[in-house]
Amino acid sequence: MKKIVFKTCFTVFLGGVSGVLNAQEIKDTIPILQVPAAKVKTPPLGDLKIKFNEDGSKYLKFGFWNQTWLRVIENNPGTAVNGTPQTTTYDAGIRRMRITATAQLSPRYLIFIQMGINNQSFISGGGTGTGGNGAGKKAVFFFHDAYNEFAILPAINEETKKKNAFNLYMGAGLHSWNGVSRLTNASSNRMLTADLPVFNFNTIEVSDQFARQMGIFAHGEWNRLAYRVNVNKPFATNLVPLVNGSALDNNKSGKLSFAGYFDYQFFDTENRSSPFLAGTYLGEKRILNVGSGFYSTKDGTLTQPQEGVFENHDITIFGADVFTELPIGAKDKEMSLSIYSVLYNYNFGPNYIRTTGLMNPGTADPDFTGMVAKEGFGNAKYLLGTGKIWYTQAGFLLPKFSDKIRIQPYVTYTLKDLKALSETGHFYDLGTNLLLDGHNAKISLQYSSRPLYDAATNTVFKRAGEVIAAVQIYL
Repeated sequence: MKKIVFKTCFTVFLGGVSGVLNAQEIKDTIPILQVPAAKVKTPPLGDLKIKFNEDGSKYLKFGFWNQTWLRVIENNPGTAVNGTPQTTTYDAGIRRMRITATAQLSPRYLIFIQMGINNQSFISGGGTGTGGNGAGKKAVFFFHDAYNEFAILPAINEETKKKNAFNLYMGAGLHSWNGVSRLTNASSNRMLTADLPVFNFNTIEVSDQFARQMGIFAHGEWNRLAYRVNVNKPFATNLVPLVNGSALDNNKSGKLSFAGYFDYQFFDTENRSSPFLAGTYLGEKRILNVGSGFYSTKDGTLTQPQEGVFENHDITIFGADVFTELPIGAKDKEMSLSIYSVLYNYNFGPNYIRTTGLMNPGTADPDFTGMVAKEGFGNAKYLLGTGKIWYTQAGFLLPKFSDKIRIQPYVTYTLKDLKALSETGHFYDLGTNLLLDGHNAKISLQYSSRPLYDAATNTVFKRAGEVIAAVQIYL
């Protein structure tokens, strides 16, 4: 079944790409209107900016992007979709749609806002009813980031116009200046893969708002050492654990969280004015960064070892990673190798574990009599928990053969050694980026394989797959 699904999706996918390129060929050969080049002023992609002064130090800049997914999902055993038993689901959805605005009101301060929606499909992400309030309709539009930032010691000395060896920026609000790892601060529109693995956001949608918390932060560089630290107030959680059950998210005591990430840039340095770090620069930089970070909050989870007796547990997370991007081969071929690897050590309390299913279409089939997965239904899988996770991704930008398209195959591997499970989990992704205009216009095709666990033994009894075709436009 996996081979048939993969071949069908791949054929449709290549047909769509061919159609786009053929349409461009036709468009390029029809001389509808010839306009002198000197009279046409088209701003480059990523430069949607309104300048308020001549040197551009005061401006209002916008960003827009949309990521649409087309999927074929091999559902976990015992899945029903919209009340009907279904082993395979075909769907389409909006993984992300975002609008950003950066107002640099002075060289000393700015405002950054990001808003949008996530995870809208035909059956999830919207309302709870039928008709106008359907489960997949009217996805919630909300603020992802909203913070103010001040340049205490700016990166560029305004008098000499040279870069300062040490710079410091501080800010406050709902922000993404996270700790732990590079991937915890990942850009969602400059990824190597079709999507982020999600466990990189350690408190995702529990004590944060889509990987953001509210608080104060500081970031900057000291020569080649980049740093970011924060003190936040986690969002309130109040789950009640079962007697002798696993730790659950309950931070009623309301303690602060502390986080930081530090990395040393051996080769080229990156632009750190934004919290979001690229998964690949498509060969435009030569990079070797080694980093480490942490996240901690006291009394973040709760257990109930005896009836009516509760025990608080601290959350402590550490990460260490390495990222390299190396242009290789002949310069005119523009090839590059991108590799990122990270090791996380999570401690959320005894046997803490979480599942996830992105845009999950499934619920339980009440008439199913076979073995079901402990993770749940649809495309649910174990996300993270107390224990260790090792993740590695690698991509290779193939030699340039066209001015219209570049190809970048990639592979990922995740090892999850979680205390609540009796067997280590192995997760795989295999994909290819078709770069029509770098990250600004690309299509990614990815196959993902996940293990499924038996509820009785906590061991793997089978695997399931998912094919994603992700279409991204970023301005």
